[in-house]
Amino acid sequence: MKIVIPGGTGQVGGVLTRALRAAGHEVVIISRTSGDIRWDGHSLGAWAGEIDGADVVVNLAGRSVSCRYTAENLRQMMRSRVDSARVVGEAIAKAENPPAVWLQMSTATIYAHRFDAPNDEATGVMGGREPDVPGYWAYSVEIAKRWEAELDEADTPGTRKVALRAAMVMSPDRGGVFDYLSWLARLGLGGPVAGGRQYVSWIHDDDFVRAVALLIREPIAGAVNLAAPQPLPQRDFMRELRRAWKVPVGLPATSWMAEIGAFAIRSDTELLLKSRRVVPGRLREAGLDFHFPNWREAAQNLAERRR
Repeated sequence: MKIVIPGGTGQVGGVLTRALRAAGHEVVIISRTSGDIRWDGHSLGAWAGEIDGADVVVNLAGRSVSCRYTAENLRQMMRSRVDSARVVGEAIAKAENPPAVWLQMSTATIYAHRFDAPNDEATGVMGGREPDVPGYWAYSVEIAKRWEAELDEADTPGTRKVALRAAMVMSPDRGGVFDYLSWLARLGLGGPVAGGRQYVSWIHDDDFVRAVALLIREPIAGAVNLAAPQPLPQRDFMRELRRAWKVPVGLPATSWMAEIGAFAIRSDTELLLKSRRVVPGRLREAGLDFHFPNWREAAQNLAERRR
Protein backbone atom coordinates (compact mmCIF):
# COMPACT_ATOMS: atom_id res chain seq x y z
CA MET A 1 0.00 0.00 0.00
CA LYS A 2 0.92 3.65 -0.30
CA ILE A 3 0.60 5.23 3.15
CA VAL A 4 0.97 9.00 3.63
CA ILE A 5 1.93 10.25 7.10
CA PRO A 6 1.65 14.00 7.72
CA GLY A 7 3.65 14.89 10.81
CA GLY A 8 5.57 11.62 10.61
CA THR A 9 8.98 12.85 11.79
CA GLY A 10 8.39 12.50 15.54
CA GLN A 11 8.83 9.50 17.81
CA VAL A 12 5.48 7.89 16.98
CA GLY A 13 5.98 8.57 13.27
CA GLY A 14 9.38 6.91 13.43
CA VAL A 15 7.95 3.81 15.11
CA LEU A 16 5.19 3.52 12.52
CA THR A 17 7.33 4.32 9.47
CA ARG A 18 9.97 1.70 10.32
CA ALA A 19 7.35 -1.00 10.75
CA LEU A 20 5.36 -0.12 7.62
CA ARG A 21 8.44 0.05 5.40
CA ALA A 22 9.71 -3.22 6.84
CA ALA A 23 6.37 -4.76 5.84
CA GLY A 24 6.93 -3.60 2.25
CA HIS A 25 4.63 -0.59 2.11
CA GLU A 26 5.47 2.71 0.43
CA VAL A 27 5.51 5.43 3.09
CA VAL A 28 5.53 9.16 2.30
CA ILE A 29 6.32 11.54 5.17
CA ILE A 30 4.91 15.08 5.00
CA SER A 31 6.51 17.54 7.40
CA ARG A 32 7.23 21.21 8.01
CA THR A 33 10.97 20.69 8.46
CA SER A 34 12.07 17.37 6.94
CA GLY A 35 10.61 14.16 5.56
CA ASP A 36 9.82 13.43 1.91
CA ILE A 37 7.43 16.33 1.17
CA ARG A 38 7.15 19.77 2.82
CA TRP A 39 3.97 21.57 3.88
CA ASP A 40 3.00 24.42 6.17
CA GLY A 41 0.42 22.37 8.06
CA HIS A 42 -2.54 24.63 7.36
CA SER A 43 -2.96 25.22 3.61
CA LEU A 44 -3.27 23.09 0.49
CA GLY A 45 -0.22 22.74 -1.70
CA ALA A 46 1.70 20.32 -3.89
CA TRP A 47 1.82 17.88 -0.99
CA ALA A 48 -1.90 17.16 -1.48
CA GLY A 49 -1.01 15.30 -4.67
CA GLU A 50 0.52 12.55 -2.54
CA ILE A 51 -2.85 11.92 -0.89
CA ASP A 52 -4.65 11.59 -4.25
CA GLY A 53 -4.24 7.90 -5.06
CA ALA A 54 -2.87 6.85 -1.67
CA ASP A 55 -4.42 3.90 0.15
CA VAL A 56 -4.14 5.25 3.70
CA VAL A 57 -3.48 8.59 5.42
CA VAL A 58 -2.24 8.60 9.03
CA ASN A 59 -2.20 12.20 10.26
CA LEU A 60 0.13 12.60 13.25
CA ALA A 61 0.73 16.35 12.86
CA GLY A 62 0.64 18.63 15.87
CA ARG A 63 2.94 20.60 18.16
CA SER A 64 4.64 18.42 20.77
CA VAL A 65 3.01 18.32 24.20
CA SER A 66 6.48 18.10 25.76
CA CYS A 67 6.62 21.79 26.72
CA ARG A 68 5.42 24.24 29.32
CA TYR A 69 1.66 24.73 29.02
CA THR A 70 1.82 28.49 28.62
CA ALA A 71 -1.09 30.27 26.96
CA GLU A 72 0.90 30.66 23.72
CA ASN A 73 2.05 27.03 23.66
CA LEU A 74 -1.51 25.84 24.24
CA ARG A 75 -2.70 28.04 21.38
CA GLN A 76 0.00 26.56 19.14
CA MET A 77 -1.08 23.05 20.13
CA MET A 78 -4.66 23.90 19.22
CA ARG A 79 -3.81 25.57 15.90
CA SER A 80 -1.37 22.92 14.73
CA ARG A 81 -3.77 20.06 15.45
CA VAL A 82 -6.99 21.65 14.22
CA ASP A 83 -5.44 23.24 11.12
CA SER A 84 -3.62 20.09 10.02
CA ALA A 85 -6.70 17.89 10.46
CA ARG A 86 -8.82 20.40 8.55
CA VAL A 87 -6.43 20.66 5.60
CA VAL A 88 -5.90 16.90 5.39
CA GLY A 89 -9.68 16.58 5.17
CA GLU A 90 -9.71 19.19 2.38
CA ALA A 91 -7.02 17.28 0.46
CA ILE A 92 -8.98 14.04 0.75
CA ALA A 93 -12.21 15.78 -0.31
CA LYS A 94 -10.53 17.17 -3.45
CA ALA A 95 -8.80 13.93 -4.43
CA GLU A 96 -9.98 12.14 -7.56
CA ASN A 97 -8.92 8.85 -5.96
CA PRO A 98 -9.26 9.42 -2.22
CA PRO A 99 -7.68 7.04 0.29
CA ALA A 100 -9.83 4.29 1.68
CA VAL A 101 -8.80 5.02 5.28
CA TRP A 102 -7.92 8.16 7.25
CA LEU A 103 -6.43 7.51 10.68
CA GLN A 104 -6.35 10.78 12.61
CA MET A 105 -4.21 11.07 15.74
CA SER A 106 -6.08 12.10 18.87
CA THR A 107 -5.25 11.57 22.53
CA ALA A 108 -6.34 9.68 25.64
CA THR A 109 -6.24 13.08 27.39
CA ILE A 110 -9.78 13.61 26.11
CA TYR A 111 -11.06 11.52 29.03
CA ALA A 112 -11.65 12.78 32.54
CA HIS A 113 -9.14 12.75 35.38
CA ARG A 114 -10.56 9.91 37.46
CA PHE A 115 -9.64 7.02 39.77
CA ASP A 116 -12.95 5.19 40.20
CA ALA A 117 -13.28 3.33 36.88
CA PRO A 118 -11.52 2.91 33.52
CA ASN A 119 -12.53 4.87 30.44
CA ASP A 120 -13.42 2.85 27.36
CA GLU A 121 -15.00 4.23 24.19
CA ALA A 122 -18.56 3.26 25.19
CA THR A 123 -18.72 4.34 28.83
CA GLY A 124 -15.75 6.68 29.24
CA VAL A 125 -16.31 10.10 30.80
CA MET A 126 -15.13 13.08 28.77
CA GLY A 127 -12.89 15.51 30.62
CA GLY A 128 -13.14 19.25 31.08
CA ARG A 129 -15.52 19.51 34.03
CA GLU A 130 -13.55 17.82 36.81
CA PRO A 131 -13.49 19.65 40.17
CA ASP A 132 -10.24 20.50 41.94
CA VAL A 133 -7.93 20.34 38.93
CA PRO A 134 -6.04 23.20 37.25
CA GLY A 135 -8.24 25.18 34.90
CA TYR A 136 -5.94 24.80 31.92
CA TRP A 137 -6.45 21.01 31.96
CA ALA A 138 -9.84 21.70 30.40
CA TYR A 139 -8.11 23.42 27.49
CA SER A 140 -6.14 20.23 26.77
CA VAL A 141 -9.44 18.35 26.59
CA GLU A 142 -10.89 21.04 24.31
CA ILE A 143 -7.91 20.63 21.97
CA ALA A 144 -8.66 16.92 21.71
CA LYS A 145 -12.36 17.53 21.09
CA ARG A 146 -11.67 20.12 18.38
CA TRP A 147 -9.11 17.78 16.79
CA GLU A 148 -11.70 15.01 16.51
CA ALA A 149 -14.41 17.44 15.37
CA GLU A 150 -12.35 18.32 12.29
CA LEU A 151 -12.19 14.63 11.44
CA ASP A 152 -15.93 14.13 11.96
CA GLU A 153 -16.93 17.21 9.96
CA ALA A 154 -14.68 16.58 6.95
CA ASP A 155 -16.71 15.89 3.80
CA THR A 156 -15.00 12.64 2.80
CA PRO A 157 -17.78 10.10 2.14
CA GLY A 158 -15.49 7.67 0.33
CA THR A 159 -12.98 7.46 3.19
CA ARG A 160 -13.38 5.56 6.45
CA LYS A 161 -12.30 7.74 9.38
CA VAL A 162 -10.81 6.67 12.72
CA ALA A 163 -9.74 8.88 15.66
CA LEU A 164 -6.74 7.34 17.44
CA ARG A 165 -7.16 8.15 21.13
CA ALA A 166 -3.60 7.15 21.92
CA ALA A 167 -2.01 6.73 25.32
CA MET A 168 1.74 7.23 25.72
CA VAL A 169 3.52 5.16 23.06
CA MET A 170 6.49 3.44 24.67
CA SER A 171 9.51 2.77 22.46
CA PRO A 172 13.26 2.62 23.20
CA ASP A 173 13.99 5.51 20.83
CA ARG A 174 16.00 8.42 22.16
CA GLY A 175 13.91 11.45 23.01
CA GLY A 176 10.68 9.53 23.55
CA VAL A 177 8.63 9.26 26.73
CA PHE A 178 10.21 5.93 27.75
CA ASP A 179 13.66 7.49 27.36
CA TYR A 180 12.70 10.44 29.56
CA LEU A 181 11.07 8.30 32.28
CA SER A 182 14.00 5.87 32.23
CA TRP A 183 16.40 8.78 32.74
CA LEU A 184 14.46 9.80 35.85
CA ALA A 185 14.39 6.24 37.16
CA ARG A 186 18.10 5.68 36.63
CA LEU A 187 18.86 8.92 38.51
CA GLY A 188 16.90 7.56 41.47
CA LEU A 189 14.09 10.08 40.94
CA GLY A 190 11.48 7.60 39.72
CA GLY A 191 9.33 7.42 42.83
CA PRO A 192 5.65 8.24 43.37
CA VAL A 193 4.58 11.77 42.47
CA ALA A 194 1.96 13.40 44.70
CA GLY A 195 1.22 10.00 46.24
CA GLY A 196 1.26 8.12 42.94
CA ARG A 197 -2.42 7.13 42.88
CA GLN A 198 -2.99 8.68 39.44
CA TYR A 199 -3.27 6.12 36.66
CA VAL A 200 -0.83 5.86 33.78
CA SER A 201 -2.09 4.60 30.43
CA TRP A 202 0.48 3.42 27.92
CA ILE A 203 0.97 1.16 24.89
CA HIS A 204 4.08 -0.76 23.78
CA ASP A 205 5.34 0.28 20.35
CA ASP A 206 4.85 -3.24 18.95
CA ASP A 207 1.19 -3.25 19.99
CA PHE A 208 0.72 0.30 18.69
CA VAL A 209 1.90 -0.80 15.24
CA ARG A 210 -0.29 -3.91 15.34
CA ALA A 211 -3.29 -1.82 16.38
CA VAL A 212 -2.77 0.57 13.45
CA ALA A 213 -2.48 -2.39 11.07
CA LEU A 214 -5.76 -3.81 12.41
CA LEU A 215 -7.53 -0.47 12.00
CA ILE A 216 -6.32 -0.22 8.40
CA ARG A 217 -7.69 -3.63 7.43
CA GLU A 218 -10.85 -3.92 9.57
CA PRO A 219 -14.05 -1.90 8.89
CA ILE A 220 -13.86 0.11 12.11
CA ALA A 221 -14.77 3.81 12.23
CA GLY A 222 -14.98 6.45 14.93
CA ALA A 223 -12.96 6.83 18.11
CA VAL A 224 -10.66 3.99 19.18
CA ASN A 225 -8.52 3.87 22.34
CA LEU A 226 -4.92 2.85 21.63
CA ALA A 227 -3.82 1.76 25.08
CA ALA A 228 -2.69 -1.41 26.80
CA PRO A 229 -5.49 -3.20 28.68
CA GLN A 230 -3.80 -2.81 32.08
CA PRO A 231 -3.23 0.83 33.10
CA LEU A 232 -1.75 1.12 36.58
CA PRO A 233 -1.11 3.71 39.28
CA GLN A 234 1.93 5.90 38.75
CA ARG A 235 3.70 4.54 41.85
CA ASP A 236 3.41 0.98 40.50
CA PHE A 237 4.30 2.07 36.98
CA MET A 238 7.55 3.65 38.13
CA ARG A 239 8.37 0.74 40.46
CA GLU A 240 8.24 -1.66 37.50
CA LEU A 241 10.33 0.73 35.41
CA ARG A 242 12.95 0.87 38.17
CA ARG A 243 12.90 -2.93 38.33
CA ALA A 244 13.59 -3.09 34.58
CA TRP A 245 16.64 -0.86 35.06
CA LYS A 246 17.67 -2.60 38.32
CA VAL A 247 17.34 0.61 40.35
CA PRO A 248 16.23 -0.25 43.90
CA VAL A 249 15.05 3.17 45.11
CA GLY A 250 13.02 6.01 43.66
CA LEU A 251 12.66 9.23 45.61
CA PRO A 252 9.08 10.43 45.98
CA ALA A 253 8.00 13.91 44.96
CA THR A 254 5.24 16.20 46.14
CA SER A 255 3.13 18.22 43.70
CA TRP A 256 5.24 21.35 44.24
CA MET A 257 8.46 19.37 43.75
CA ALA A 258 7.03 17.98 40.51
CA GLU A 259 6.24 21.55 39.42
CA ILE A 260 9.86 22.60 39.99
CA GLY A 261 11.15 19.57 38.10
CA ALA A 262 8.74 20.09 35.21
CA PHE A 263 9.81 23.73 34.96
CA ALA A 264 13.48 22.70 34.89
CA ILE A 265 12.98 20.34 31.95
CA ARG A 266 10.48 22.63 30.17
CA SER A 267 7.57 20.25 30.54
CA ASP A 268 4.27 20.38 32.43
CA THR A 269 2.92 18.62 35.50
CA GLU A 270 -0.34 17.64 33.75
CA LEU A 271 1.64 14.84 32.10
CA LEU A 272 2.55 13.54 35.57
CA LEU A 273 -0.51 14.34 37.67
CA LYS A 274 -3.56 13.69 35.50
CA SER A 275 -5.05 10.24 36.09
CA ARG A 276 -5.45 8.69 32.63
CA ARG A 277 -7.21 5.37 33.22
CA VAL A 278 -7.94 4.33 29.63
CA VAL A 279 -8.62 0.84 28.29
CA PRO A 280 -8.92 -0.49 24.70
CA GLY A 281 -12.54 -1.60 24.48
CA ARG A 282 -12.90 -1.56 20.70
CA LEU A 283 -9.49 -3.08 19.97
CA ARG A 284 -10.29 -6.00 22.26
CA GLU A 285 -13.70 -6.42 20.63
CA ALA A 286 -11.96 -6.49 17.24
CA GLY A 287 -9.74 -9.34 18.43
CA LEU A 288 -6.38 -7.62 18.93
CA ASP A 289 -4.18 -9.94 20.98
CA PHE A 290 -1.82 -7.64 22.87
CA HIS A 291 1.75 -8.91 22.93
CA PHE A 292 2.44 -6.66 25.93
CA PRO A 293 -0.71 -6.21 28.04
CA ASN A 294 1.31 -5.99 31.26
CA TRP A 295 3.69 -3.14 32.07
CA ARG A 296 6.28 -5.34 33.83
CA GLU A 297 6.96 -7.38 30.70
CA ALA A 298 6.73 -4.31 28.47
CA ALA A 299 9.24 -2.36 30.56
CA GLN A 300 11.66 -5.30 30.60
CA ASN A 301 11.44 -5.63 26.82
CA LEU A 302 11.94 -1.91 26.22
CA ALA A 303 14.88 -1.66 28.62
CA GLU A 304 16.58 -4.67 27.00
CA ARG A 305 16.13 -3.17 23.54
CA ARG A 306 17.47 0.17 24.73
CA ARG A 307 20.53 -1.50 26.23
